[in-house]
Amino acid sequence: MPIYEYAPDNGGCDQCHGSFEVMQSMGAEPLTKCPTCEQPCHRIFSAVSHAVGKGNLLAPKNLEAKGFTQYKKAGGGYYEKTAGTEGPDVIHRG
Repeated sequence: MPIYEYAPDNGGCDQCHGSFEVMQSMGAEPLTKCPTCEQPCHRIFSAVSHAVGKGNLLAPKNLEAKGFTQYKKAGGGYYEKTAGTEGPDVIHRG
């Protein structure tokens, strides 16, 4: 079950001040009130974690092993290839 993040529409209580998280099924309707103080709230979008298990999935060696090409900004509109075998070694956006 995913964890959804909510924020109170105003002030809130000690439980929901700022934001709070609720584990809900994907088909559940979003909460409209804090479960503690019943103040109005709304669901907010939060960043998704892409790291699973050990290691960094976006590390150059992992990207290359999966067939991706990665470029890193080198400055002055230049991007250098950091992973992969396809594409040019340098891209210039001028």
